[in-house]
Amino acid sequence: MKRNILYSVIAASLISAVGCQQTENQSNTAVKQAQTPRSELMTLLNFNSDIDNKFIETYNTQTQVVGDNELKVNFESKENSYASVSFTPSTPWDWSHFKDFNLAFDIANPGDHSVQVYLDITDIDGANYTRTVNVARGKANTYYAKMAGHDLGTPEGDEDVELNFNSGLRSNPDTWESDEFQFVSMWGKKNLNLSGIKKINFSVQSALYDKVITIKNIRLRKNPEFNEQYLTHIVDKFGQNAKQQFPFKITSEADLIKERDTESKLLNGKLMAGYSKFGGWLNGPKLKATGFFRTEKVNGKWSLVDPEGYLYFATGIDIIRLSNSTTMTGYDFDQKVLAKKDPNDVTPEDSQGLNRVSDNAIPTRFVASEIRKNLFEWLPSYDEPLGKHYGYRKSAHSGPLKHGETYSFYSANLERKYGQNNANYLDKWQEVTVNRMKSWGFTSLGNWTDPSYYDNNQVPYFANGWIIGDFKTVSSGNDFWAPLPDVFDPVFKERALVTAKTISEQIKANPWCVGIFIDNEKSFGRSESKESLYGIVINTLTRDGATVPTKAEFTRLMKNKYKNIQQLNSAWNKNIASWEQFNKGIDSTFKTEKQVEDYSLLLSAYADKYFSVVDSALDTYVPNHMYLGARFPDWGKPMEVVKASAKYVDVVSYNIYKEGIHPKSWKFLEEIDMPSIIGEFHIGARDTGLYHPGLIQASNQEDRAKMYKDYMNSVINNPYFIGAHWFQYIDSPITGRAYDGENYNVGFISVTDSPYPPMIKAAKELHSQMYQQRFSK
Repeated sequence: MKRNILYSVIAASLISAVGCQQTENQSNTAVKQAQTPRSELMTLLNFNSDIDNKFIETYNTQTQVVGDNELKVNFESKENSYASVSFTPSTPWDWSHFKDFNLAFDIANPGDHSVQVYLDITDIDGANYTRTVNVARGKANTYYAKMAGHDLGTPEGDEDVELNFNSGLRSNPDTWESDEFQFVSMWGKKNLNLSGIKKINFSVQSALYDKVITIKNIRLRKNPEFNEQYLTHIVDKFGQNAKQQFPFKITSEADLIKERDTESKLLNGKLMAGYSKFGGWLNGPKLKATGFFRTEKVNGKWSLVDPEGYLYFATGIDIIRLSNSTTMTGYDFDQKVLAKKDPNDVTPEDSQGLNRVSDNAIPTRFVASEIRKNLFEWLPSYDEPLGKHYGYRKSAHSGPLKHGETYSFYSANLERKYGQNNANYLDKWQEVTVNRMKSWGFTSLGNWTDPSYYDNNQVPYFANGWIIGDFKTVSSGNDFWAPLPDVFDPVFKERALVTAKTISEQIKANPWCVGIFIDNEKSFGRSESKESLYGIVINTLTRDGATVPTKAEFTRLMKNKYKNIQQLNSAWNKNIASWEQFNKGIDSTFKTEKQVEDYSLLLSAYADKYFSVVDSALDTYVPNHMYLGARFPDWGKPMEVVKASAKYVDVVSYNIYKEGIHPKSWKFLEEIDMPSIIGEFHIGARDTGLYHPGLIQASNQEDRAKMYKDYMNSVINNPYFIGAHWFQYIDSPITGRAYDGENYNVGFISVTDSPYPPMIKAAKELHSQMYQQRFSK
């Protein structure tokens, strides 16, 4: 890794406003004393032109001191998908004597593009906390990252709610009012060891363009006065931010009706010009028609081919359904009166709709979380019309409640908007949604579309299924969503067949079905280390093959490769007494490169079995529809697993939350040489009242639309990708999805069913020239 050490910093150890002083040996350069504002505890870094080779490290980045002690940072995008600058003191900073404080920066963006900056803070234990923010083009603003929650005089303070987000939101409202910007929490350890902070790192990741920012005055500050109402009544009766104003905010039901009537004049139900019946390229070459969607490589570019034989590029939107529109209300019910989970279900609970409790459960309702209950200005009673939009979750992935009552403000708004003259407002919603997709130029309905749309016969759709059931499981050691199936357990095959049969009954051999995704973002392994990459193997080898079929298969494979246990011991530098001991469970830590080679073989065997079982099940029940894989997350796509999938799927699928398809990161597609599709991506902003913009961030709605087009153009121009689906149709609830607390501005429409005009304009522009751009070059 090439590192350029360019410029110095002044690491200031100043007397804090609370009387704390950092010792001289924790400073990197002596500085003159300066007058520190009362709110500031310590100035950490300012920049001048004296060369110092000890402090600044860069990767794919150029730095230069400019202006008034500012560090200009140019993040380069062409050679690598990652660029960074980090500040590392010779002695780790000790901030343990500070309480109730934040780390602040003055950052400006003199460049041509907004910049999503990732902030990583690492402590002496090796723990890391990642946050991020979008820096808009223009003058400097103050950006801050809270290091310790407000000290409220209680034994634990309020840090559980502030830093650990026990409110159930992925990002809380700010705890004080200001014109500053708080870095949004992403992942990592939120309560770092403040006695030793060894690195502050800024990075730009998978950027399509070079990016530039200036940084100055890195400092610690005492948190301003705590707003005790920051989590109280933050949601109005329409599910919007009750405390902020923003364009297109709905203030009355009359606003909803006016918006409905205005939009209806724009939706004529016609396909975009130049589209075939199924959304293919009407003016392009006509290939062999099979009556179903298929793939073909044309002039060096992979493509889908629609049922009539036209070239087809799949653009679409995920989550066109009510299931993920609900949020936890803070109420619960007596568990004894609730319906039990059906062990034969093939659909996860968060894909099943609202799931309202039975009438006999309602009298047992009680407050399970005061924090959650207090978020809402309004919730209806169960016996009023809008009370029908309550639901229930028997389990949650994260948040303060493991189960509880939910409410869908989006569903309630649909009734307000479309229910006046329609006995079934959901039918009208479906009609409007299909017409939107046609008008906006999308060629498909993306993953997790409600099956009620499957017979719309106007816009093609992607079906999906989950293999769930009472089969045995294994672990990768980092099972993000759930444990992995033991794919060698015969019950896994039985459940795969049940899932395939269910999908067959839903799609009814409909030619409008493009293909089928099975499962999503399985924790097959991560690339950070050999241990995380081969976690399935490492963890399974410690288990007993008598009860774990995958372990028994691993034993069989190693016995076939090595003539006796001594040969394996020699290759792995182990001292395993016998194959019986191997099968019962061993220490699976790495010692030799030969071991790495064998672990790769075993991971391949696991993946091969997974994809072959699913492929066989789909061939049994839906032989005419394409198998589209399991949607590998960008963070979890071991090449052994990707290559195994390519042997069985028709299209390899990935979820890619980046700014676009960076050529170097995806160069491996040349070796795979398979049609590929993006199952999820999104971009969000913070100018419409939501507290978290999403994984990829823009500065506002106009910038969001620009970044959407940039992302899609990077996909269209890649010869291996045959489509991409935006995640998702509707913004997340402002108080977080019931299952996992995601409260992102990632919709093409808001909670009030209001389309975002910049996004719609961008989609129409992109789709109007998509086919010419893809196939005419």
